[in-house]
Amino acid sequence: MTIDAHQHFWHFDPVRDSWITDDMATIQRDFLPADLEPILSANGIDGCVAVQASQSEDETLFLVNMAQTYDIVKGVVGWVDLQSERLPERLQALSQHKEIKGYRHVAQAEPDGFLARPTVVEGIRQLAEFNLTYDILIYPTQLKAALQLVRAAPEVNFVIDHLAKPYIQKKEISRWSNFMAEIAKSKHVSCKLSGMVTEANWHNWSKKDFFPYLDVVFEHFGPDRLMFGSDWPVCLVAADYTQVKTLVDDYVNAWGDDVRAKIFGANATGFYGLTV
Repeated sequence: MTIDAHQHFWHFDPVRDSWITDDMATIQRDFLPADLEPILSANGIDGCVAVQASQSEDETLFLVNMAQTYDIVKGVVGWVDLQSERLPERLQALSQHKEIKGYRHVAQAEPDGFLARPTVVEGIRQLAEFNLTYDILIYPTQLKAALQLVRAAPEVNFVIDHLAKPYIQKKEISRWSNFMAEIAKSKHVSCKLSGMVTEANWHNWSKKDFFPYLDVVFEHFGPDRLMFGSDWPVCLVAADYTQVKTLVDDYVNAWGDDVRAKIFGANATGFYGLTV
């Protein structure tokens, strides 16, 4: 299967989705699988992983319903309160939904040390009992805490979303690259080639802006621990789906067909345990 390892669905709610600001007006509307199906088809993608965008179990169950209804949705990365005393009970209850492959928290909106908090680390470690993954959504200033987390939870398979959102527009790379090199030493951590266009100048970017950052993750993670994600529909504030896919495709082209097959499907399928 060819897989888009990272995208979102929502019924737009201006209060709940207040992170979608007025300068992102193009995505201040509903986005559902029926909208994505023809786009995936046009780009040669068989299916996708739907990732949480708000902090509620209600949204998790909404995404589960999407996966149960639409063949293109091959798995769900949901949300659960990792610091709750009832976490074991909630994980057990949610485990009835085999569509859920892992969990994520919008850690980028938390203090820099959030992922290193003992209660958070302990909560994430409990995911291993259910063979669940964890998506790390952070800014570069939070990489230190992420490094502490992955070292403290070797039993959990992690994936870093959006290359940890490097400051592409500012062309800052050194501190970010040092931490990414360190995190990549932990072989249970993967990285998504996603979310890059929204970290660049939305209205004036070129492919060469991203290649130095892709060089870093390819060097340190290697082609077996990288996966393509569109971050649709968030990407639409800076690029359409085809532009996002072409950006990664053009970079991967030099690596050959075997690597392309891994980046555009095999790695995500293995990481999340996806089935046709």
